[in-house]
Amino acid sequence: MRSEARAARAKEIEAAAYRVLDAKGYEGLSMQAVAKDAKASNETLYRWYGDKTGLFEALIAGNTALVRAALEEAQEGAPLEVLARVGPVLLNMLLGPRAVALNRAAAADASGTLGRALGKAGRETVAPWIAGVMQRARDEGILRGEPMEMAEAWFALLIGDLQVRRVTGAMAPPDAEVVAERAAQALARLQRLFPPD
Repeated sequence: MRSEARAARAKEIEAAAYRVLDAKGYEGLSMQAVAKDAKASNETLYRWYGDKTGLFEALIAGNTALVRAALEEAQEGAPLEVLARVGPVLLNMLLGPRAVALNRAAAADASGTLGRALGKAGRETVAPWIAGVMQRARDEGILRGEPMEMAEAWFALLIGDLQVRRVTGAMAPPDAEVVAERAAQALARLQRLFPPD
């Protein structure tokens, strides 16, 4: 199968996985149920993803790729412009239905396997990218502080408890205006916390 055809087929399978996850939760998510929904063979799913955890990791990687694409697209801009463009993308992804489904599944997994997978492919992957932007901001004299500390502060200011509230159902998905305002506030507060001198 050509790489473009395989990528398109993988998107279909992963969309099916989200449908099954939404309908049945992680406990009801089986390779067979996903294969049936996607009209794919079990063999294809096991060959491509290995097992249910591998499929879950692929779903997380798909979400992380959205943030990576936004960072790459904005990378030529000044560091604060990069954060201004990436903030809403990251927040929309984290508060969107796919991330909510993944977080609910991870929270329901008593073994912690899914939570570790979510942390590794999610936060542990994105944080160094954002720290790189913070390093540029420090090098250019825009912000002063340790890059990873500034990245962690930005995450806290941007996300706060919104993700937990979405996952628990305490909050409806925010609209674009709320997301944009939250991202702008996070950036302004970051600048106040880490002024250049």
